[in-house]
Amino acid sequence: EQTANVKAIIAATKKAGLPERAAVVSIATALQESKLENLGHLGDRNDHDSLGLFQQRPSSGWGSPEQITDPEYSTLAFLKGLKQVDGWQDMPLTKAAQTVQVSAYPDAYAQWEKQATDLVNQHWTK
Repeated sequence: EQTANVKAIIAATKKAGLPERAAVVSIATALQESKLENLGHLGDRNDHDSLGLFQQRPSSGWGSPEQITDPEYSTLAFLKGLKQVDGWQDMPLTKAAQTVQVSAYPDAYAQWEKQATDLVNQHWTK
């Protein structure tokens, strides 16, 4: 499932016409938010109404539960937010991700940058 989701994030990034760096930011974010698993509602363990790879919330305007749990849709929604961040290409990954996600743990994304970079390098040209 995780590999399929990496490939879906890369495909959506390419569809959006964005560079590899956008895929790295997206994958690092999804690693932090869901360990690259397309999470449904987690009941009492759920953070509000967060769903999917990016733990996006229908109540925050990310889309319907069905949309948010679609890897392509959720990635494109994340990338739409990323594109609105001035200078995201040159800022630290954790700052770019946090600006889109508004997490309670803003520095948590940085730990995934190397793994996300390796995954993009492995799958980008396939």
